[in-house]
Amino acid sequence: MESVVSRVRLYLLLAVLVALPVTAHAQWKPVERVETYAISGQSGAELYRSIGENGPNVGAARAIAHTNFKLTWTRDYQARAGACVLVSAKPKLIITYTLPSPTSPLPSAVQKNWEVFLAGVSAHEKVHGATIVDMVRKIEAATVGLTVADDPKCSKIRAEMTTRLSALSQAQRQASRDFDRVELGQGGNLQKLILALVNGG
Repeated sequence: MESVVSRVRLYLLLAVLVALPVTAHAQWKPVERVETYAISGQSGAELYRSIGENGPNVGAARAIAHTNFKLTWTRDYQARAGACVLVSAKPKLIITYTLPSPTSPLPSAVQKNWEVFLAGVSAHEKVHGATIVDMVRKIEAATVGLTVADDPKCSKIRAEMTTRLSALSQAQRQASRDFDRVELGQGGNLQKLILALVNGG
């Protein structure tokens, strides 16, 4: 009986040990926040005009909505036999979605159109959020366990980290730009949403 119990305990211990890397990887989750900016109007066309006047500034133009993020890391660098190793890196990711919000109640028909429009815009911004999360996952994969030889003060490794992070960040930004281009292009999802709102009354 005791040997059976011991074997069960051993199996349970092995199961826990096998699961540990997955659990450790899944520990962090992004914090998602929604902020709004005020718009006015009683028709779809008026609401969209107000979006153009009050939407968040993105470069030289105003956007319908915007996704931004703040990313910080808690990293454990360790010197080992003259080398430096990034033993662990835990991200803290805050994603903020900025969306339009009418300041006054809308007529019933316009309200229904607005809800469809806002749901579509929110879904679009969530895709941007997903690309940011994916970037952070890739940063983890590309940096945790990184070892730089002849770096006892862990200074060279930071330069290598900057190079890797820059490439991943640029890739994420390009993916977001490409996605926006398709969505706002001829027959794109955002273009359809805009036309439905403006022409819907």
